Amino acid sequence: MKKVYGSAAEALDGLLFDGMLIAAGGFGLCGIPELLIQAIKEAGTKDLTVASNNAGVDDFGLGILLQTKQVKKMMSSYVGENAEFMRQYLSGELELEFNPQGTLAERMRAGGCGIPGFYTKTGVGTQIAEGKEHKDFDGETYIMEKGIFADLSIVKAWKADESGNCIFRKTARNFNPPAAMCGKVCVMEVEEIVPVGTLDPDQIHMPGIYVHRLIQGEHEKRIEKVTTRARAEA
Repeated sequence: MKKVYGSAAEALDGLLFDGMLIAAGGFGLCGIPELLIQAIKEAGTKDLTVASNNAGVDDFGLGILLQTKQVKKMMSSYVGENAEFMRQYLSGELELEFNPQGTLAERMRAGGCGIPGFYTKTGVGTQIAEGKEHKDFDGETYIMEKGIFADLSIVKAWKADESGNCIFRKTARNFNPPAAMCGKVCVMEVEEIVPVGTLDPDQIHMPGIYVHRLIQGEHEKRIEKVTTRARAEA
C-alpha cells in the first residue's frame, strides 16, 4: 500500500469536504501539522469542526484557518494565545466546546480504540458537567464523556518509515498520538522518511497501521512566546 505522497495537497486529495470534523495534533506550536493546515486553507474547505488542544496563534497553525473563517467550531482545552479566536467567539461567530486537557486527549484515544463513551471525575460540579450523564461508582460521582470519531486526522511526527511507523519528538508526543488514532483517515507530515526496517521497533511511538498517508517537508518551527533578558554587563 502506497502511503508516501509528494505534497500536502496531494495527500489530502479526495479527503476534504465542507462541514467535516478534523482532529489536529500538536501542543501549542510544538508538533503542529503546519503543512497540512496550510493545504486545507488553500483548498478552501469550510464549516469545519476542529478538535485540537489549542487554536494556534493569530498568524500560524490553526490560527490561519480562523483568519479565513473556515472553522465553524473548535473543540479545545486552551485558546489563550489567539486574539482572533477570542474576537470570533465573543462575537458569536465561532462555536467553542471547552474540554479539560486530559479529557480531550482521552476522548481522542477512546475514539481511536472504538470506545463511544467513558466516565471521568474531571469536571464534576462545574459547567463542563452540564447536560452530561452522571453516574456513581463506589460512592464517587462521574460524568460521561464521548469518544471523538473524526473524519480526518492531521498530525506531525519527527521521523517515520515508508509504512508510517513513526517517532515523535518530546512535547509533540502529547496530542499527536491520540489525534492520529481517532480519524477515519490519518494524514501525517514528518521531517524525515526512512526505509522500512530503519527504525528500532522498541523506539516507535505510533504504529503505521494508524497512518494512511504520509508526506515529508520543511517546517518553520516557530516559538510561541519568545522571552529574552538583557545581556549582563561584564
